[in-house]
Amino acid sequence: MVEQLQAKQGSESIEVTIGDFSTTEVEGTFTLAYLVFNTITNLTSQRAQIRCFQNVANHLERGGCFVIETFIPELRVLPPGVKVRSLHVNTDQLDFDEYDVASQGLISHHYRRVDGALKGISIPFRYVWPSELDLMAELAGLKLSERWEWWNKRPFTNDSGSHVSVWKKL
Repeated sequence: MVEQLQAKQGSESIEVTIGDFSTTEVEGTFTLAYLVFNTITNLTSQRAQIRCFQNVANHLERGGCFVIETFIPELRVLPPGVKVRSLHVNTDQLDFDEYDVASQGLISHHYRRVDGALKGISIPFRYVWPSELDLMAELAGLKLSERWEWWNKRPFTNDSGSHVSVWKKL
């Protein structure tokens, strides 16, 4: 990704830091930090997710915002004892999520037909509830400002499959 960025005109004016986003420090403070497309779930432990909030808070200016967009796990559709939910199943594609409810773990499995054979990848995640994110934010000195179901600011409800949450630094 960095190579692709640096190949673009004007990229020399963009500073790049490579590291773990839960702990990497950079110079300066910011008015906005964000994690979109479920990125918070790439941190596969609660401790790492908490460190992320603390790291962001350390880099935000007073009144600055931290925005997260992430999914709500589909646990309501799983019957008791079932831990796998299929997402796409056909002759060329197989996608399913495997839940570990006790640890809030999820392994997302994705297979595609390539040259006549199924090739796959499995990616671990740790899903996190909005209320848990709110507590992580509070521990880091951030306060919930807004929460929507999606970027168009539809209200967040019990039936929402995702959320966009905004916390402000106190």
